[in-house]
Amino acid sequence: MAAGERSYDERDEVPLGGYAVLAGTFAASGALFAAVARRRGVRLPDRVPPWDVALLGAATFKASRLLTKDKVTSFLRAPFTRRTEEIPAGEVMDEPRGDGLRRAVGDLVSCPFCTSVWVAGTLAAGYACAPRAARLVCAGLGAVTVADWLQYAWSFTEQKVEG
Repeated sequence: MAAGERSYDERDEVPLGGYAVLAGTFAASGALFAAVARRRGVRLPDRVPPWDVALLGAATFKASRLLTKDKVTSFLRAPFTRRTEEIPAGEVMDEPRGDGLRRAVGDLVSCPFCTSVWVAGTLAAGYACAPRAARLVCAGLGAVTVADWLQYAWSFTEQKVEG
């Protein structure tokens, strides 16, 4: 680094190169999808009905939580993260480890907000190519989302009755 030039962050820990690789991968995946879809004659929908947007949103929410917080999917995150604590409802808190691309992937797979962009892109691509199948997958994930909220409501009412 040249004299007087400051790093991006105070401790020089932000893996900007890794983030660039991930952003490039996301953009290239979108471009590849568009090229393959066009070549195969996939007709993109003229519009997406509000119900489908809600269904895609609920599915994106649940899939992102499953990938980034669920105990059972820890094996996917383990090469890039370290467990810091267990939280209610079978979820865990992980923090990224390593540096460079490993750290960037750790940031991605431990953040439901970050992962949701990738999940939404995948579900939207599925919706464009196979809308009936995508709706079915989204309906399943949406049902789990509703079930989760009902579980929380049940637990809340049990606490109120006992307390």
